[in-house]
Amino acid sequence: MRSTLIRALYLTAGLLFVLLAIIGVVLPLLPTTPFLLVAAFCFSRSSETLHQYLLNHRLFGHLIRDWEAYGVIPLKIKILSTTLMLTMISYPLFFLPIHPGLKALAAGSVIFALWYIWSRPSEPLISSDNN
Repeated sequence: MRSTLIRALYLTAGLLFVLLAIIGVVLPLLPTTPFLLVAAFCFSRSSETLHQYLLNHRLFGHLIRDWEAYGVIPLKIKILSTTLMLTMISYPLFFLPIHPGLKALAAGSVIFALWYIWSRPSEPLISSDNN
């Protein structure tokens, strides 16, 4: 009974993260790929069918497979996400009358996200032990 409940919670969370990813496609403030990565994680624990669907998706499948296998974020995605994050946060930080504490929180969140993205490898590390 408990494992069924946990699977149902993972499935529900996975569906919620897919919904957020879909919204992120049209809303520039929401990222798409991180939500799909979390959805893939949830589906790997609840629905092999949905997990395989994400792994084989023509647009996002390779990103999810690279992440699951190697923890890789491709350089192109790093540059795109950095550009979008800095673009989206620049206007509110510099031109809107928002409380300085909220500006600091937003800037700190973006800095943390950028640090995380750029701390991941851009390509799979190939072991030279096979030579």
